[in-house]
Amino acid sequence: MPEPVRVEGSNADHRVMLFALSTCGWCRRTKKLLESLSVAYDYIDVDQLMGDDKDQVREELTRWNPACSFPTLVIDDDRCIVGFREQEIREVLG
Repeated sequence: MPEPVRVEGSNADHRVMLFALSTCGWCRRTKKLLESLSVAYDYIDVDQLMGDDKDQVREELTRWNPACSFPTLVIDDDRCIVGFREQEIREVLG
């Protein structure tokens, strides 16, 4: 899998991975919410990938979210939040 982009934050209590699209408004809102909560996270803009990298990321994404919809937030390799669910994200990471 390609190397995700790392966003540093003072809250690194959880391992957070965001699968996003660069053109998705809900994905941008999710990134802004994570940053406002000072959550450290990694993300991949899936639409920016090509070839094998894109295939590998889609395979990983499908494991968590068979619909492959965005944003998909994976927390601690244990929990998945699909869509911009602000209250749920705040409860888990806030």
